[in-house]
Amino acid sequence: MTSKRIIVLGAGLTGLSVAWHLQKSKASCEIFEKEIEVGGLCRSQKVGGFTFDYTGHLLHFKNPGIFSFIKKLLGNNLAVHKRSSWVYFSGRHIPYPFQANLHGLPPAVIKECLLSLIGVLRNKNNHVIKGNFSDWIDYNLGRGIARYFMRPYNSKFWTIPCDRLSCDWHNNIVPQPSPSQIIEGALGSRAWNLGYNSKFWYPVRGGIEVLPLAIDSQISNVHTESEVKGINIRDKRIVTASGKEHKFDYLVSTIPLPELHKLISVVPHRV
Repeated sequence: MTSKRIIVLGAGLTGLSVAWHLQKSKASCEIFEKEIEVGGLCRSQKVGGFTFDYTGHLLHFKNPGIFSFIKKLLGNNLAVHKRSSWVYFSGRHIPYPFQANLHGLPPAVIKECLLSLIGVLRNKNNHVIKGNFSDWIDYNLGRGIARYFMRPYNSKFWTIPCDRLSCDWHNNIVPQPSPSQIIEGALGSRAWNLGYNSKFWYPVRGGIEVLPLAIDSQISNVHTESEVKGINIRDKRIVTASGKEHKFDYLVSTIPLPELHKLISVVPHRV
């Protein structure tokens, strides 16, 4: 057993997972969490017989080891689901993604979307993407789809204008139907399975918080309602809201970087 003392800041999924692996390897580890319960943004609330997650969390597994780990934690309380997602536009609901399901929209909207798509297909070899997401939308989907859905939706989702977003993140996030799929979708052929999240895993009961609670049940030394108010890197100690000091050999932070910066008493100039 190592004699080194490790402190983890934050009892969200990352902090809990760090502690689980450390304690499994017999390391001395404690977690400090400011909220009254673990889970971070993966908490859930029960209201009127319904369970509400703090925000949307759908589980996708590329790593078989991670899937095995979570499957062992949740057992039969984990199931695969098919996405049922809709876009409300012009007084009607159409299936998501918008760009592959234009059928049923006003004829003028469909016409504009298809003509602008044809335009970008004709000019692709003469066009250069400038590097922001707004340009990427125009270059790949045309200004019709950009105007009616892609720009307003993504600006709202990411909370900033699309021309302030880079375009190097979209490959695994934004559904990218082929031109033929877009045309078929305008004629009535529905495309349900586009995008990385057309299928996903999610708990059967209890909301997403059952995952952090399951990890929490297998570890020790988790201190809730223990907000860290200061970090002394030189002396290797933290101070909690109660005024108590805790020494550490290694500090693992899973809290937001701006908050971590505020807590450190003397921040190196290069940071």
